[in-house]
Amino acid sequence: MRILALDHGTVRIGVAVSDELKMIAQPLEFIPAAPFQAFLQRLRQLLSEKEVELILVGMPRNMDGSYGPAAEKVREFVESLRRELSVPIRTLDERLTTVQANRVLIEANTRRDKRRQKVDQTAAAILLQSYLDGLAAGMG
Repeated sequence: MRILALDHGTVRIGVAVSDELKMIAQPLEFIPAAPFQAFLQRLRQLLSEKEVELILVGMPRNMDGSYGPAAEKVREFVESLRRELSVPIRTLDERLTTVQANRVLIEANTRRDKRRQKVDQTAAAILLQSYLDGLAAGMG
């Protein structure tokens, strides 16, 4: 069984998945956020194909730890997922994952046009890897 992570965006939702041992996160793809039913259909396919036991969703927070308007959108998104799916869903602080993802892609010499396509799934992988590292350290 694997863990799947989602990096919610208004245009694209980045997807990453763990290996079966829950040690390594891999960027998978991005799914257009709209229309929601098409997103849900693709997500259900991935949940089945990858045998997912838990979904992680990045929860945006301000640097001072407070929640802003983006967090409210993610809360609504998570509630919509909970109504539609039977897989457990957890949220995880995602401060700076997109910044880290951009840095990783720049360091890998990814061209700007390709970086835009890959940043969401890379951010999801960073979020998932931090969760997996916490599990390995006995903190999950």
